[in-house]
Amino acid sequence: LAVPVLADRGAAEYLYWVGCAGAFDERAQKVARAFAAILQAAGVGFAILGEEERCTGDPARRIGNEFLFQMHAQANIETLDRYDVKKILTTCPHCFNTLKHEYPAFGGRYHVTHHTEFIARLLRQGQLRLTKPVRARVAYHDSCYLGRHNGMYAPARDIVRHLPGVQALEFERHGTNGFCCGAGGGLVWLEERIGKRVNVERTEEALRVRPDVVGTACPFCLSMFEDGIRATDSTEALRVFDLAELVVRAM
Repeated sequence: LAVPVLADRGAAEYLYWVGCAGAFDERAQKVARAFAAILQAAGVGFAILGEEERCTGDPARRIGNEFLFQMHAQANIETLDRYDVKKILTTCPHCFNTLKHEYPAFGGRYHVTHHTEFIARLLRQGQLRLTKPVRARVAYHDSCYLGRHNGMYAPARDIVRHLPGVQALEFERHGTNGFCCGAGGGLVWLEERIGKRVNVERTEEALRVRPDVVGTACPFCLSMFEDGIRATDSTEALRVFDLAELVVRAM
């Protein structure tokens, strides 16, 4: 993809923090590729850390391993400061929240932007033009770490409104009254043993709205919905895409 690595380039206006999902999960890798394509199409100067990037430590802190979190945070901050990184872009709300709000306590102060906010800005400013109709009914699911933790509801919906041929729908529970995908608080690594699984509950809610596509902006949400669709054995042709993937389809 000709994506530059900071170790080779030395500096870039933006660092794209790929995250563990974008690095290791085959499904989330497609989102990382899509966002890279968007940045290149818009002429944005960016680079990645490549082999030097490690987990932000978010999952460790959520499940109570504070020592492991701090170890990762301090190592990442040393790397970021060595390259004099000032601006960071993320495709994961968990990385976004940790880098933006939790790293300053350890001396890591950066301007962190989630990809929905950045893409929405590119569209408003005309740096990115969408001309190819997507032709789908899209219901956007609010990620907890964008919505309830950071109050970011508008950027993702701005993107959906810019997508040619898309009919925007809303979940019964959305915005400030949104509902978790089931992965939050470290639960992505666990199995619910009592009652209905949260991601199944949310998938069933999606099916009642009858979209063609569930739009997400978080690799955790993406994974949980895909698992939920398989678990419901639905005959509905429901698909899940990160908003970056839909934007690339419309480019």
